[in-house]
Amino acid sequence: MTKIWKETGFVTDDPWVVETEETKAGSNEKAIYGLDAFLEKAQSGETGLGVLINPADDVMSLQPFLEQISLVAVAFPAFNDGRAFSHASLLRSRLGFVKEIRAVGDVLIDQVPHMLRCGIDSFAVSNATALKRLSEGRLPGIENHYQPAARPSTDAKSYSWRRVS
Repeated sequence: MTKIWKETGFVTDDPWVVETEETKAGSNEKAIYGLDAFLEKAQSGETGLGVLINPADDVMSLQPFLEQISLVAVAFPAFNDGRAFSHASLLRSRLGFVKEIRAVGDVLIDQVPHMLRCGIDSFAVSNATALKRLSEGRLPGIENHYQPAARPSTDAKSYSWRRVS
């Protein structure tokens, strides 16, 4: 069972559905389209769209359509495929995307703090351990940061890449 988690807790009424050939969004749901289907819809002028970025997709192709996007889902198909970290970071830092970025796929509890630092702000979690730890409020932390992050530093006097939580 997949649940949506944000830093405020689990979301009970999330309308977004990743569309596949087997799964389609219902009347009260919003579709998250694959990149090709999204580009077709975006070129027709639709707004409020959701797009799924797979590891091999070019996230920069979204640049002309950022105003039409309400949610970008970045896919983590396996634990050892971290290209979605780069996609999220590029969306936030280079493209200036300020709306929701969601991690989908193999979302594990140990990666959530890193995903948050890259700019991901919601998570489609199905891993039993991650669900349990998140429901208990047991999110692992990162004490020392040595690289820039998509999130601003909480200490305005410090460098974003040299701070202690």
